Amino acid sequence: MHFHILTLFPEMVLGGLKTSILGRACEKGLISIDALNIRDYTTNKHNKVDDYPYGGGAGMLMQAQPVFDAYQAILEKRKKPLRVVYVTPQGSVFNQDMAREFAKEEDLVFLCGHYEGIDERVLEEIVTDYVSIGDYVLTGGELPAMVMIDAISRMVPGVLKNEESGEFESFHENLLEYPQYTRPEVWHEKSVPAVLLSGDHKKVDQWRLEQSIRRTRERRPDLYERYDLPGRALEYLKRDKLLHMDMIESLKRGNGEVLAFSERGVLLKDKNCGLHMIRAENKDAGERLLSFAEPGAEMFVCHQKFVAESVMSRFRKQNLEECCQAVYTKKQHFSGELRVCIEQLDMDFLDRVLECYKDHGDREEIETALAEGRIFGAFAQNDSERKQLMGFAGIHEEGSLGMLFVMEGCRHEGVGESLEKYLINRTLEKGFTPYGHVLPDNTVSLKLQDKLGLKLAKRMIYWVW
Repeated sequence: MHFHILTLFPEMVLGGLKTSILGRACEKGLISIDALNIRDYTTNKHNKVDDYPYGGGAGMLMQAQPVFDAYQAILEKRKKPLRVVYVTPQGSVFNQDMAREFAKEEDLVFLCGHYEGIDERVLEEIVTDYVSIGDYVLTGGELPAMVMIDAISRMVPGVLKNEESGEFESFHENLLEYPQYTRPEVWHEKSVPAVLLSGDHKKVDQWRLEQSIRRTRERRPDLYERYDLPGRALEYLKRDKLLHMDMIESLKRGNGEVLAFSERGVLLKDKNCGLHMIRAENKDAGERLLSFAEPGAEMFVCHQKFVAESVMSRFRKQNLEECCQAVYTKKQHFSGELRVCIEQLDMDFLDRVLECYKDHGDREEIETALAEGRIFGAFAQNDSERKQLMGFAGIHEEGSLGMLFVMEGCRHEGVGESLEKYLINRTLEKGFTPYGHVLPDNTVSLKLQDKLGLKLAKRMIYWVW
């Protein structure tokens, strides 16, 4: 990786960077560090690179021309567009993720300002990234550039002896590094933790993770808030698995994006369909979580009625529907032959499905489900040409089982039972937990869930749209 530094003080940056680990990396050719003196590119006979700012104000401003010509000198050598980082307190704050991203570049240019800054016109012309190392002001950009180059170089393969040490240390996955110990075993009457002497690497890793989590929570609560949001939200929701199975499955299937989480509730967005799912301890917590919802969110599933009421008021929704959540908690598949043949339906069945399901879903939803192969039809065993649709069921975008409908004349023949068994088996095969939402007055469906062994959550959930 090649670092190019545009600066007024090349000796300062080279003296600091070409020592220790980075110095050895330069000698091995793993990285290169060049510093161009911006003064060398001025057309002023006194090597002046600054002037008074237009409009008045304190201090001097670096001129555009020498900065631009210094950059052009790099460009002529590298023969390609380059990423240019302007070191400024007005930029995005540098972090480990940024270091990892910058380390993917073959060339990286750092522009170090001085005095009161640099003429805006050249910044607009050459700069791609505005980056700061913190909310304070230094006399120039050289020290921040050195800090960032050091952090970025550690991500370059081969720069560190231990390839893992650049990744598994402070700020990895938003956790601070665990405490470390070396010889002697006892110092000032303080012993090394026994687990580190045990030789049990699994226990050591677990201890280190626990210490990192504890240290981050105590010292950097801002980082801890971003640590493993899906995992922490999942543990929270598991306190009542039946009530929250829709949210749990959204996270486990990798579809759930945590928009907000605290010990008082969770707000998820299902990335497949944009559905917002929320659970809150009380009305105030619900209002706080809803402040993180997307303003244009069309549909919500709320796990408390007071949250549903807040959604209706805050987002001006018109419809609320109460549902029971039914969950198949067993792991075993249903065995034995089904009473009907079940096939995936295609667009040829659109009108038939719409006719039966018109009160429960719109045309776009059904078209999408058919196109994505999420609706399955039941046919008689002797109907080899699939002419007579006896019923159908499907899987909604967020993963719940539903859309169950049995044609008149085909009821009480085990069609609905066969369809639901089929969908449960299909869901289990993917490693997911089957669940669905049933209207509380749909006694036929509730009896079917009970017959198939599904368990109902003790409290209702609420769809709002």
